[in-house]
Amino acid sequence: MADHTVRGRFVWHELMTTDTKSAAGFFTKVIGWKTQAWDQDANYTMFTSGGRPTAGLMTLPADAKAMGAPPNWLTYIGTPDVDGTAQQAKSLGGKVLREPSDIPKIGRWALIQDPQGAVFAAFTPAPSDTSGAPPSGFSWHELATSDQKAALAFYRQLFGWEATSSMDMGPGMGIYQMFGWDGTSVGGIFTKPAQMPGPPAWLPYITVQDSKKAAASVKKAGGKVINGPMEVPGGDWIAQGMDPQGAVFAVHSIKPAAASKPAKPAKAKPAKKAKPRAATKSKSRGVKKSKAKAKSAKRATGGGKKRTASRGRRR
Repeated sequence: MADHTVRGRFVWHELMTTDTKSAAGFFTKVIGWKTQAWDQDANYTMFTSGGRPTAGLMTLPADAKAMGAPPNWLTYIGTPDVDGTAQQAKSLGGKVLREPSDIPKIGRWALIQDPQGAVFAAFTPAPSDTSGAPPSGFSWHELATSDQKAALAFYRQLFGWEATSSMDMGPGMGIYQMFGWDGTSVGGIFTKPAQMPGPPAWLPYITVQDSKKAAASVKKAGGKVINGPMEVPGGDWIAQGMDPQGAVFAVHSIKPAAASKPAKPAKAKPAKKAKPRAATKSKSRGVKKSKAKAKSAKRATGGGKKRTASRGRRR
């Protein structure tokens, strides 16, 4: 991926959990992903879709667990210079939880916490990385934070995001501010209401065919649905859930395009055989002549009898 295109793009997602075997089985059932071991580290599992890596799965690091981090999905955001991004994050009030380090043949990354407390990874792909476009298994990225305006200002300077559209979520919920580039939204930021549990955090949305079916699968697989399934403006459907280990995730299904029904062809009525006008007239005249002849014969016969009888009387 070229440097000028990577900045601010969501390039990878990683589930860090306390039971990788259970988590693998859960997401295989709910999302339909498959799993395979990473060829560079057998302890790291790849979720795949259509034969391509879509996300990662690993054991929650001991130091993160010691700091109180629960099982969670870590979102990786691209940057052409991860070292520079880490330094800039510090200058903007953020914290670098893990200094930039290399992943051989893959790239360089750093773990950063924004000023409000949400954690993400900044990532620069290696020049030799020819994997192309980032995985397409995630369609939306949502940040629940303590200060929506301050958070957007931080990420705008770090990754160049712009405010796009916004909407009022109703009483007690506030404004949902979307962000992206050139008017195209790629995610949303909102201030957490008081009743919403947990610290500020990023929530990536996994693309599925049907959010309602996915939500039903969550329950069957031992997880919990915490919100939805529900329709959102525009006709798409979402649902938010929690896997058996406690990692929160969300699913998103695109509104299906309305299929236009082909018009039914009109049934053709059998055509009546047209009779030639000349033949019709000729037949009509013939019928009339026959009737006339019959009447004449009848009259002739009846008249003869009367005349014969009259002659007989005179004799």
